[in-house]
Amino acid sequence: TGTSVAYSLDGIAYKTFTAPLPQVESATRTALDRMGIKIEATSKMEQGKAIKAQTNDREIEIELEMVSNKTTRIRTVAKQGIFFKDRATATEIIIQTEKALGLG
Repeated sequence: TGTSVAYSLDGIAYKTFTAPLPQVESATRTALDRMGIKIEATSKMEQGKAIKAQTNDREIEIELEMVSNKTTRIRTVAKQGIFFKDRATATEIIIQTEKALGLG
């Protein structure tokens, strides 16, 4: 696919979609459901939404930031324990979100 995911040095995955925030949020929820990841909480942020989710041994944090009315940036981190960040799971959430948006 054309998926290109950027990473910070500490294992956080990022991608910007040309889609409005509500559409990306819905696609993210679909992706998490497909992956069997349970959403624990959602909250509003200044420019978007934060989603906290949980697997058997990982804490997932997702931030959806409205860049413009038609553009949304997703940031995902999957923490396993205190020190380990699971970049592969964080990336897969973005890939599945892209598929749910019909872009991948």
